[in-house]
Amino acid sequence: MKFKKTSRAAAPVFQMTALMDVVFLLLCFFVATSVYSQWENEIAVALPQAGSATPPRRAPGEIVVNILADGSVSVNGAKRDDAELRAIFAKVSAYAKGTPVLVRADGKAEYAAVVHVIDMCRAAGILNFSLATGSEGR
Repeated sequence: MKFKKTSRAAAPVFQMTALMDVVFLLLCFFVATSVYSQWENEIAVALPQAGSATPPRRAPGEIVVNILADGSVSVNGAKRDDAELRAIFAKVSAYAKGTPVLVRADGKAEYAAVVHVIDMCRAAGILNFSLATGSEGR
């Protein structure tokens, strides 16, 4: 008796190369953005203390505006004048509606400087902004 050999189809192979490329690119993206978000918080701004302060939860794409003690404003680590700040807020409002803005004002900064930045946010149509405070224990 002669038995026929049945040929089995080769098992499908899952290509991992493309998946590894995508995972590597995502890893690079998240590492780069986390380093970038830390730079904004390292600027020497003595935040006013609040007893109810909680650790901030950073939102993706959040813009951090730092107001220093002398009233100067910095975004992305560079000092900005009013025209540059208005242009930044206008671009954010036009291209990314709902992007949050975090205002970090030094405790010795004048209240008028904080109100001026908030007014520019509202004039550009940005209503999602918050004010940063420090906890009393720090």
